[in-house]
Amino acid sequence: MQKGGFVLWPLLLLSILSLGITSERILFWARMSGAAARARVSRLTEALRRGRKEEVMRLCDGSNQPEMMVALRLALDGANDGVAMAAAEIQRHRLERFSVVLSTIITASPMIGILGTVIGIIKSFNVLGAQSQLADPRGVSGGIGEALITTATGLAVALVTLFPYMSFKGLADRAMGRMESVIAAAQTGLPAKPERIDDPAAVNA
Repeated sequence: MQKGGFVLWPLLLLSILSLGITSERILFWARMSGAAARARVSRLTEALRRGRKEEVMRLCDGSNQPEMMVALRLALDGANDGVAMAAAEIQRHRLERFSVVLSTIITASPMIGILGTVIGIIKSFNVLGAQSQLADPRGVSGGIGEALITTATGLAVALVTLFPYMSFKGLADRAMGRMESVIAAAQTGLPAKPERIDDPAAVNA
């Protein structure tokens, strides 16, 4: 931190933020995309396709898995396009949570590093311009060293954030695909409108 200058402080904050978000997302996806979660979605899809509402409600009971939440909303409010779009949009925000922050860190970190590079080079030129003869080359090398440290740190923060970000994006895309399968199965097996207690057809059924 002493050699890199003040520019390293925002890079340090961004790295801590990136580490915290990455840890939270890893825990989230470990719960939502494990083998057991995928098996539940397969059973749910089959139950929806066959119109087994009681089994759907049982599978969704107490689960906060995005596919289950969508299926529960379709079972309660009707398997129509309006309900499906609203439910999927709510879960999409959960799946893509903090993605904008991670993307901003990936973009901003190298730019902050380049800012430190420019500042370091300016310091070196100021040293050269202030002396007719350079007695101590360390005055110039310090600015160059600061420039290189900040650039390398900014790139490192961006790279360390990039790979988890792309992994999370891929997991979110696959989860959205599973939600689309759940919606299609629900629209095949469940009624488009919710059943009402005072509906004679529902009572006779």
